[in-house]
Amino acid sequence: MDSENRLFGDQAMALVNEARRSNASGTLSKYNDPLVRSVCREMRTLDIDLSRITADYEAEGSKPPEEVLAAASFYHVALRRNKRCVLAYQNHRLEKLKELYWGAAGSLAHLLGDQDIRSRLSPHEIDFLRSYNEIVQDFRADFEDVLDVVGDVTNPPKELNVIVRVVKDCGTIQTELGPIDFQRGQRFMVRRSDIEQLITQGFLEIVGK
Repeated sequence: MDSENRLFGDQAMALVNEARRSNASGTLSKYNDPLVRSVCREMRTLDIDLSRITADYEAEGSKPPEEVLAAASFYHVALRRNKRCVLAYQNHRLEKLKELYWGAAGSLAHLLGDQDIRSRLSPHEIDFLRSYNEIVQDFRADFEDVLDVVGDVTNPPKELNVIVRVVKDCGTIQTELGPIDFQRGQRFMVRRSDIEQLITQGFLEIVGK
């Protein structure tokens, strides 16, 4: 649709539809910075138009005629609608980012190290993840001797020790049994709590107990 035929709110609705598609597919699409900026420019235009048609009456303190009130209501409603659409789009993405963060067992380095995911984020979203990670890690520190708050609580382990196979090299990890050099293809019996994050992140897979 070209700019001459586009109606107020069309671009804002495109953001909502993009969030819906992302939610339906269970994926995070690339942050649509051009469209967000375009909607914000439209909001500024609406605000300028609203101020223009009401400025004379505000200065005089008189009641605007019905046609001016109708136009002002149109601009005001269109402005608020655009704002709600942008906020809905941003909120959808933040919830998705938190879902990805917990899916990576709270490993920010692992999450941002995935170039496919990182390329879809805006700079502000990366800053959000870093701030969110600081909050989680501060909270986690208060319970680290009792519970790992970033561990999987939906499927709690039934055994303390598990046999794992190394899917991807992950270097030397300090475990309760001492340092272990996890190299691809090798198998180890380890305490599950020591390598829970590596399982979640796909470096290791459980092959026995």
